Amino acid sequence: MTADTSVPSTALLTGADRDGSNYTARHLLVLEGLEAVRKRPGMYIGSTDSRGLMHCLWEIIDNSVDEALGGYCDHIDVILHDDGSVEVRDNGRGIPVDVEPKTGLSGVEVVMTKLHAGGKFGGGSYAASGGLHGVGASVVNALSARLDVEVDRSGHTHAISFRRGVPGAFATVGPDAKFDATAGLRKAKKIPRTRTGTRVRYWADRQIFLKDAKLSLENLHQRARQTAFLVPGLTIVVRDEYGLGRAAARARSRSASTAASASSASTWPLTSQCATSSVSPGRAPSRRRSRSSTTTVR
Repeated sequence: MTADTSVPSTALLTGADRDGSNYTARHLLVLEGLEAVRKRPGMYIGSTDSRGLMHCLWEIIDNSVDEALGGYCDHIDVILHDDGSVEVRDNGRGIPVDVEPKTGLSGVEVVMTKLHAGGKFGGGSYAASGGLHGVGASVVNALSARLDVEVDRSGHTHAISFRRGVPGAFATVGPDAKFDATAGLRKAKKIPRTRTGTRVRYWADRQIFLKDAKLSLENLHQRARQTAFLVPGLTIVVRDEYGLGRAAARARSRSASTAASASSASTWPLTSQCATSSVSPGRAPSRRRSRSSTTTVR
């Protein structure tokens, strides 16, 4: 048998390396704000595959669901745009747009750029809530090549955009458009004071997510049904403009008739009572709270 001649690792360290004097504070890396999320996304969304992509979508949807749980929202639209972006709209109270005194930032910027910031830690803003409790929106923002927010509140539509978590404004549509990082929250237009709500549209950052990561329309439909069933009076509409449903149908069958049967818009629940709860531009959102549990797909 050959004798073990390996040398303990501690014996390989001598002088300053042995006593640790070469390891100083300058070797410590401090990640500020959303930089930590981009560096270690798995800590916040679990993975950067399709599951992580779906997790991001549900963090935004859950913020709207929280408004519904509080009785402030009865309609949520989820739109899968044909350019690969995802948009979530609700007719809730709208993210606060006034200045948060401690940071000097607008409420929208605080929610979207500060971890552990929001109305879910107490103070009576939310009686119940889901998601990551104050980090969900900011995490999605950090992991998006572009994220746009529009808030209807106090008689104006307030708008701001972010590029990989940095606030500003884009010149045109799309994550590759010219970006002005000096722009902040702005009043885009006047609206009736009775109209409130939030719209979030984002383009997931392909520098972060795996190349084959994709959203699951089946998963989205299933959870939308469950959520609409559990939250009284809430209607969730899913619009597939990207064509995930058609692609799934083609994968199941090459028959043209099968592909044509894929639904481009699905609503939960769908009854004569709930169908009237949709909010039209210029009309105050309905606060009626039906207890229907119908899950018919249109």
